[in-house]
Amino acid sequence: MISTHWLNQRTPYWRRLEELLDRTDRGGIKTLARDELRELGRLYRQIAADLATVREDAGSVRFAAYLNQLLARAHNTIYSADRPTSSGIVRFFRATFPQAFRENAGYCLVALLLFLGAGIVGAALTVQDPDFKLKVLGAEMVDTIERREMWTHSIVGMKPVASSRIMTNNMGVAFTMFASGITGGVGTIYMMAFNGLLIGVIGAACALAGMSLPLWSFVAPHGALELPAIFIAGGAGLRLGRGLLFPGFLPRRDSLAQAGAEAVKLVLGCIPILIIAGIIEAFISPTDLAIPMKFALSGALFALLTLYLLSGRGST
Repeated sequence: MISTHWLNQRTPYWRRLEELLDRTDRGGIKTLARDELRELGRLYRQIAADLATVREDAGSVRFAAYLNQLLARAHNTIYSADRPTSSGIVRFFRATFPQAFRENAGYCLVALLLFLGAGIVGAALTVQDPDFKLKVLGAEMVDTIERREMWTHSIVGMKPVASSRIMTNNMGVAFTMFASGITGGVGTIYMMAFNGLLIGVIGAACALAGMSLPLWSFVAPHGALELPAIFIAGGAGLRLGRGLLFPGFLPRRDSLAQAGAEAVKLVLGCIPILIIAGIIEAFISPTDLAIPMKFALSGALFALLTLYLLSGRGST
């Protein structure tokens, strides 16, 4: 049973949240100072835990209804999106996205490890059983590799069209990895593992055919951006899955909404990275540019991306 002492302790926090929400109702979220915005988020999480406690007491139905309504207002305020402006877009990519990445880097690391683990398995199976590559790549691509030919020459003749198709495909993969998180992360895990397996098989097949240098000199320029973006999108899907499966003290719906808001920041931040990667894949990767220059470009792009993600200013 909920005690009077507990209610007396918690009620001021409920009233404080209500006061902040009343102000945002009158003047919008911009009426709150930076510290008050943090306080709003903190109170939302604390009172969500209070609601879980109150719901366990059959005699506190009135308090449960009040807190549920209060949290619904807070949720709408916190997760409602203002009309995007140019300054808001700049602020998102300058500060919000890098901060979201840093806060969720663990999920992106798990996505990377899934990809690498599956890649190692795919390479090992291909080396052990050369026929395994036929099951994954198909006879036409295997035949091309065994003739020691790259399958990317067609890109050179239609660069603008190829660039558009590459961007569309990569963004489709990224958004699918993110959306698959709603399966509890199972779909995201499958996609990360399958893509890793595919890269492992291709890498091993090319190595066996003596084509490692042509393959990786093609992948390196755009892969320095494309692969990290895919890992970030995979991390977004895993974050969404965790919010669904492990809500903690929050109601599952609120936990999913919170996880979804964070995951959306991650996947939206990947869009310009994938656009740049698509341009490079169409206009630079398949060309006869000197191989050392391709690897140098790859290293420079990866260094810039790392600096951006790890050194971006915190959101305001």
